[in-house]
Amino acid sequence: MTKDKINHPPHYTQGWETSEYIVSWGMDFLEGNVIKYVTRYKFKHGVEDLRKAEWYLKRLIQERSKDE
Repeated sequence: MTKDKINHPPHYTQGWETSEYIVSWGMDFLEGNVIKYVTRYKFKHGVEDLRKAEWYLKRLIQERSKDE
């Protein structure tokens, strides 16, 4: 896969490619966004990204709680 600065910025290439990790684990939208925001917060928007990850995690818990 060709790496470009739009879809593969430097903060997504520290070790595993974030999108490839998400897909390899078969994560859905909510799960993937938790991973995305946690892995990029140090390089992008700091605490704002952690708050976004928290929002998606709370939503994920809410959705999964319906299945119990």
